[in-house]
Amino acid sequence: MDYLLQFGVAVVATICFGVTFRVSPRHYLACGLTGAVGWLVYVLCADLLVMSAPVATLAAALPLTACARFFAIRHKAPITLFLLCGIFPLVPGAGIYYTAYYFLRNDRTLFANKGVETIKIAVALALGIALVCSIPLKRSKQ
Repeated sequence: MDYLLQFGVAVVATICFGVTFRVSPRHYLACGLTGAVGWLVYVLCADLLVMSAPVATLAAALPLTACARFFAIRHKAPITLFLLCGIFPLVPGAGIYYTAYYFLRNDRTLFANKGVETIKIAVALALGIALVCSIPLKRSKQ
């Protein structure tokens, strides 16, 4: 039940992020589902498979990007529309915050640890997106 609740909250949060970015209302559900799929895979990998945050982020970025690609084709819209909203739950915002916090507190050890972890998560997210987007699509005959 907890995972179902997290899926629903991720859908709502991603849609709210889409509203802030002025996404067309006809794309709300697709954006929400894209973000929720990524978040659910992340949570399952982190909780059940006990993966580190960067590895779980990489694992979550793959189906998230596949969903974004699917919805981009289905809705005849740019993939960035669904990717930007969809990665919202996975962006390491708290990591960036705590990196800056430890920097300002002059705590070099925690600053370095949190900074490296945040960079790993960001790179894993970018790598997952790049891997899926590099797979060529079948051309349809017109």
